[in-house]
Amino acid sequence: MIEEPSNFTERSFRALADQGLQAALAGLPGGLVKQRSMAKARLPEFEAMRVVARDIRDHTIANLDAYLDVFAERAMAAGSHVHWARDGLEARAIILEICKAAGARLVTKGKSMVSEEIALNDHLVAAGIEVVETDLGEYIVQLRGERPSHIIAPAIHLTEPQVEAEFRRKHAHLPIDRRFADAADLVAEARAVLREKFLAADVGITGANFLVAETGSVVLVTNEGNGDLTAQLPRVHIALASIDKVVPTLEDTAALLRVLARSGTGQDITAYTSYLTGPRHQRDPDGPLASHIVILDNGRSNLLASEFRDALRCIRCGACMNHCPVYNAIGGHAYGGVYAGPIGAVLTPAFSGIAAAHDLPSASTLCGRCEDVCPVKIPLPKLLRRWREAGFAAGATPSRRRLALWAWAYVAKRPKLYRVVTRLAVAALSALGGTRGAFGYLPFAGAWTRSRDFPAPPGRTFQQLFAEQLRRVTR
Repeated sequence: MIEEPSNFTERSFRALADQGLQAALAGLPGGLVKQRSMAKARLPEFEAMRVVARDIRDHTIANLDAYLDVFAERAMAAGSHVHWARDGLEARAIILEICKAAGARLVTKGKSMVSEEIALNDHLVAAGIEVVETDLGEYIVQLRGERPSHIIAPAIHLTEPQVEAEFRRKHAHLPIDRRFADAADLVAEARAVLREKFLAADVGITGANFLVAETGSVVLVTNEGNGDLTAQLPRVHIALASIDKVVPTLEDTAALLRVLARSGTGQDITAYTSYLTGPRHQRDPDGPLASHIVILDNGRSNLLASEFRDALRCIRCGACMNHCPVYNAIGGHAYGGVYAGPIGAVLTPAFSGIAAAHDLPSASTLCGRCEDVCPVKIPLPKLLRRWREAGFAAGATPSRRRLALWAWAYVAKRPKLYRVVTRLAVAALSALGGTRGAFGYLPFAGAWTRSRDFPAPPGRTFQQLFAEQLRRVTR
């Protein structure tokens, strides 16, 4: 799941120097962040709904095996075929076999982060099957040979001119003098190309936002309608979902939907929320002739049995990314794995090992905004701290950082030495800060001072100031 796992710092510096990326990311605070705030304000019970959503997810995770069995039973009763896959290898083999049995030459796909986990597209293409992503953002990044940089906005790292350039490069039918006035023109261009793919596809593959145990239904949440077209037009529909997507009842699903769209895109509800229950029935006017549901573990059982199980609450809204100052600075590709942002910094070490992803838990200010906006209240800062501890215990932390932590711990555990060292350090920094009261450059903090000032301390430690204040009060 990780590309160049040891090069997170290098990728981050490249991202910070990428002017196009920085221009694209600049819209996040005024876009998705503002929209979530407005949506929250329109729903007075929003915070209470977060508690309800958290409790639903916790209950489901605690009884995951039972609800998965119920889902499989109800789904098969509705006419679906249910397949179980321990890992990506098994899931790819199952899906390829279904495609071959259907004689598939063209597969359309809805957005699915789980399919990114298992590199499904590459596997199908290697078998001679054309695969076309139908979500607009996914379609764009597929043209560019990239992974999504965001859970719900795959191409958020790109600007309109970059998308136009990609369309001109890949869409050979475009006249050389055609102009795109705005984003609507780009959408229309993609729609014209994708419409032909929808009508010609032999198999449609989607993810699943939820699997409803009560009815055996697959729930798809989209804003473009591409999920419905992918699931309904081809003769065969395959839904790929991880084991944690199961939800007990329709009522529980409705509760989760109330916080999902508001958290991710600031909508009261997405444009399309579809409940797919089995293949086409005798009286149905349309729909697939065959419905397959592939349920994937891929390391989640191990996560379930660990101290990081709270991460399985995630309903993939992307709010933690939208509000994360680190993600806002470097985007999603710098993280190197399928999942970016705070949730990615928790999931990637769990799936790929802390040795390969030891930098990711440290790619956080621990400001806590991710937990504040998470619709299911995942304690992301706490989980990131646990991964930092695990990385240190495993020896994955770089030696320079380990030495610095050892020196700090040595001083901090000796109060008298701590007071002497901190007073000397604060006095020296105050003197070096001079009349300006800030550093334009500070040794060992050059990465910080290259782009912002570092305020100089006032010349005395907090303990000194507190002692002085206490003396004045007690006189």
